[in-house]
Amino acid sequence: MDYALEIDGVGKRYKGFTLSEVSLQLPRGYIMGLIGPNGAGKTTLIKLIMNLVRRDGGAIRVFGLDNLADEAAIKSRIGFVPDEPRYHDDVKLKHLASAVAPFYAKWDEGRFRALAGEFELPLDKKFKKLSHGMKTKFALALALSHGAELVLLDEPTTGLDPVFRRRLLDMLAGLLQDEHTSVLFSSHITADLERTADFVTFLKDGRAVFSNPMHQLAENWAVVKGGREALDAEARAFLQGVRVRRHGFEGLTSRVDEARRRFGNGFVIERASLDDIMVLYGKEGANDD
Repeated sequence: MDYALEIDGVGKRYKGFTLSEVSLQLPRGYIMGLIGPNGAGKTTLIKLIMNLVRRDGGAIRVFGLDNLADEAAIKSRIGFVPDEPRYHDDVKLKHLASAVAPFYAKWDEGRFRALAGEFELPLDKKFKKLSHGMKTKFALALALSHGAELVLLDEPTTGLDPVFRRRLLDMLAGLLQDEHTSVLFSSHITADLERTADFVTFLKDGRAVFSNPMHQLAENWAVVKGGREALDAEARAFLQGVRVRRHGFEGLTSRVDEARRRFGNGFVIERASLDDIMVLYGKEGANDD
């Protein structure tokens, strides 16, 4: 298979946090969602791909090329939207775009102008005058204006209104029409990823819990619900995360078939959503009420 992005055992150590041997593969022409709580390592992983920070171990290949040895060639083919877009505060948007354009051989000024109009960007306004949402829209317009083959988005929908979020998701899906562009999309809004992603990678405490096709979630993960009196030590040990409520509990499992055999009448077993997995995985079972 032809991969846009391959990450193999990548690690990065900081004081108080370690990204540990993360691996994933993103085929060309697909969207991968990157989920996890704050501090899980999502932004660190994206910065490692962009070589904004240096990895301590492992390998990163983009379009089959090493992201360190072939950095310039790779970056000319990537569109990147960071979680906090930063450009020169006192420069107008149209001048910022003119400064960015020469770095990309396939820069399309007509495409940029069309996106600027669609996003209602005030090109004569200075960057510092923009809201966070408008700064993100500007970064998106730049990222999508040079024929990028891999688009990296770090929490791009944060601060955007629901109508534009839906337009953005539809736009990302449209990018894949030629089966040439791939997207890695980090987000806390799991509903956005469930709507668009073909693959999902879940990071927690610097480790990859899983990296799988989205359709496998229904097969591999479920939520078990039952009365509090049924939550004995054996059930707690079986489940990978438990939340106790006033009138019952819900627990997460990746052993779906075994759960159906183990938990009989009086229990409900449902497909786990991305939100269920994020909230319940590793939860100790404290009473939430």
